[in-house]
Amino acid sequence: MEKYDVVIVGAGTAGCLAAKTVAKAGLDVLLIDRKQKQDIGRKICGDAVGQHHFDKLGLTYPKGDELERVMAGVRIYSPDLQSIFDVKGEGLKGFLLNRHAFGQRLLKEALDAGTQLKDQTQALEPIIEKGYVKGITAKNQKTETTAKFYAKITIEASGFPAIIRKKLPPEMGVPTEVENQDVEACYREIRELKDPIEDPEMCHIYLSQKHCPGGYYWIFPKGDSKVNVGLGVAMINKFPNPRETLYRHVLSKPIFKDSSLIEGGAWYVPTRRPLDNMVGNGIIIVGDAACQVNPIHGGGIGPSMMGGTLAGRTVIEALEKDDVGCDGLWGYNVKYMESYGLKQAGLDVFRAFLQETDDDELNYSMRLRLITEDDLLQTSLGKEVKLTITEKSVRVFRGIRKVSFLRKLRSTVALIKKAREWYGRYPDSPGDFEEWTQKTARLFNSEA
Repeated sequence: MEKYDVVIVGAGTAGCLAAKTVAKAGLDVLLIDRKQKQDIGRKICGDAVGQHHFDKLGLTYPKGDELERVMAGVRIYSPDLQSIFDVKGEGLKGFLLNRHAFGQRLLKEALDAGTQLKDQTQALEPIIEKGYVKGITAKNQKTETTAKFYAKITIEASGFPAIIRKKLPPEMGVPTEVENQDVEACYREIRELKDPIEDPEMCHIYLSQKHCPGGYYWIFPKGDSKVNVGLGVAMINKFPNPRETLYRHVLSKPIFKDSSLIEGGAWYVPTRRPLDNMVGNGIIIVGDAACQVNPIHGGGIGPSMMGGTLAGRTVIEALEKDDVGCDGLWGYNVKYMESYGLKQAGLDVFRAFLQETDDDELNYSMRLRLITEDDLLQTSLGKEVKLTITEKSVRVFRGIRKVSFLRKLRSTVALIKKAREWYGRYPDSPGDFEEWTQKTARLFNSEA
């Protein structure tokens, strides 16, 4: 039997940041991951992260092999490609990463701080004793043997599969399931183009409910002629196969003629506000396992870095006070909601609006500039949005019998503000949590 102060499941972005933070405080930390050490960091994703996340956490910017491109902003295309918005600003300046090299850097920092790593180790289930998570049971994939690893606090950072979270008992108070409607099925490839891409400092995002219902497709430049190209669709009803759709409607474009495939793969992203509660007795949930992802574009690297760091700091405080129960860990919920959760809540409202908007409405609203580049920038920063609904706009939408869309847009903007304000009043203790969740459910069902 092995005992540690902290066991962390998953050596992704959140897990490594949590491990480094806790280990630097001199605590015994065990980090496990199912991959081999040299493969940690290999992950199918969009590879983009905003600079502001590094600034807020005081982290060194990606450089060398980790950095493939500095991005200035996002270029958004209407479904008919007739309207193009360039959204730039400090909130959208960032980096296109070599995900593997960046992951290896985060792992090295965690190990250099004193973290112990067990690679090729698959978490199986939590150890529950007297209502507390006391560690995990895991399988060594090299020897096919299982072992128990005990800890005062367990950090669940296993990503979308959420291996530990899904096996927590109901009385722990942590949501164990995420509905399919809050998940994007994605497929992406890294491709080498025949010719350099135009405007390589911009990330290109294409809206199309016809081809990407509830999502979008993207082309992110990673080098002079290397791109990350992919597509995500909401897992609602009989959603289309992302890979087939990418090949049929995106890779058939002239830009990809004679391009070569470097690598490809599929994954899932929880695109919603964070879990209402991310702590229980002896456990903290971080990263994708806690739905710490931007609900609009699915970016999770930045929020996961924040979640992992906050979790690490919370663990240190809880162990100093010798209080590893839900009360002792509750501050993690409060700090995350204040720093990023309220932004996610507002964006979750906007996501629902976009999923209910058809291509004609998107085309007209962008053409008439009902939503402007500044609106999109402010929305991405989680700030208040101001609409430009003129009498001309009303006449046009009345002519195409879409005035209801304008009403829906107005009510969505009001609801975004209300959601942000509500998450800014997240309860300071578990005692008020049940009432808060009931009102939250009514708010997101537009009943508040």
